[in-house]
Parts: sequence; C-alpha cells; structure tokens
Amino acid sequence: IVDRLTKSAHFFAVRDDYKTEKLARLHINEIIARHDVPVSIISDRDSYFTSRFWKSLQKALGTQLDLSTAYHPETDGQSERTIQTLEDMLRACAMDFGGN
Repeated sequence: IVDRLTKSAHFFAVRDDYKTEKLARLHINEIIARHDVPVSIISDRDSYFTSRFWKSLQKALGTQLDLSTAYHPETDGQSERTIQTLEDMLRACAMDFGGN
C-alpha cells in the first residue's frame, strides 16, 4: 500500500490462499488503525479488490474505491515503481543468501 501524498509504503507478506475477510482485517488493523480511514483507494482489478465484500467494506467506511483500467498499470505509476523497487531488493537479498 502506497500513500500518494507522502510516498510512504506498507508491505505485508500474505499468502495466495488468504480469504477476503482476513485481508480486510489486516487492512483495518495495519492501515486504518495507524492512519485512519483512507479517503480513496486506487487499486488494480485483483479479485480481492473487486469482490462484493471489499466494495461493501469500503462503502461502509466511506472510502471511494477506484479501479485502474485493465491492462493499464500506468494508472498508479508510483505504486508500480515502489513494487518494482521492493522486488529488486527481495531479489538481491535472495541472491545474497543463496536463494534462486
């Protein structure tokens, strides 16, 4: 999660099999508890963000949910650059510790 104003980022290690409810709880405990309810969220079209549960949660919180255009990652370039930097750092750490 990247704050577009401050450019600060939060990264969470999650598994592919996490249920939407567990991810929502993580969002509430880690983001909302620290920074209050976001005014808006721009996200990709991952099924987590397009689920009825997630949309209902954001509506109840009063957060505007905007989905990026499909196959157009430039919509949120700051997040894309931040994710690329994290991937590069993780790759470098894996190489340092003999991983592949």
